[in-house]
Amino acid sequence: MRIKKQHWLIYGSLILASIVVLYPFFFMIINSFKTGAEIMHTPNALPTDWSFRGYIEVFNSINLGRIFLNTIFIATSVTVLNCLFSSMVAFAIVKTNMPGREFWLKLILSSMMIPAILFTIPVYMMMYDWNWINTYRVLIIPGSISAYNIFLLVQFMKQIDNAYLEAARIDGASEFRIFFKVVLPMLRPALATVGILTFMGAWNDFMGPLLYIRDDSMLTLQMALFKFQSDVPGGKLEQLWAMTTMIAVPVVFVFFFLQKNFIKAFTGVGVK
Repeated sequence: MRIKKQHWLIYGSLILASIVVLYPFFFMIINSFKTGAEIMHTPNALPTDWSFRGYIEVFNSINLGRIFLNTIFIATSVTVLNCLFSSMVAFAIVKTNMPGREFWLKLILSSMMIPAILFTIPVYMMMYDWNWINTYRVLIIPGSISAYNIFLLVQFMKQIDNAYLEAARIDGASEFRIFFKVVLPMLRPALATVGILTFMGAWNDFMGPLLYIRDDSMLTLQMALFKFQSDVPGGKLEQLWAMTTMIAVPVVFVFFFLQKNFIKAFTGVGVK
């Protein structure tokens, strides 16, 4: 009987936590199907008359297809490059005889102590001097490696048994072949975690496009959402909530698709 009570307590806590976490998402979706006036007056109630006006006006106001393609291209490119380069650095630090491995790791981690905002002006000047302003590469290349992701992959790579690597070296495999054929398959849970975090960061990036993008043809979703800001109270609330919903839903799907590997990366059961 005591065990059953404990189970009820656990289930009740989980249900309560789920409600707290899911309510903002539910709040966002129901408001995306309201008119601006109804959002202002009854934001927490269900729509009295379900309206698709916000979604329709979003499609009529901007080239949403091109904006989605821009964002998907940038977020996917950043994610792939970050997973590749960060894992290569982690491999070099943990599984090779590179001189000064501990020094380089400490140097990389020390960069996390400096607020990123301090690099805004120097990085902008570099991008300007290189003629990268208003190009895709200005949003992709700077985000192609991350100190935090290197740290995460270093911790996970330490769990990989060196016997696998030594066996491959005895068979004559090069370091690149060992990395791509032996190490990367074992890193899938950690790479899924890095991929989720990186994709979410690139998908929701606002400062990058705000600083560097000039042409409407290169707009991302966050910048498109910014265009629906209005000085008139309730003026474009339908579009704001509809656009917010469309931005959030793909990220949620990406997380649910990779959540098993995400959990494995933090429980340490990904390497066998």
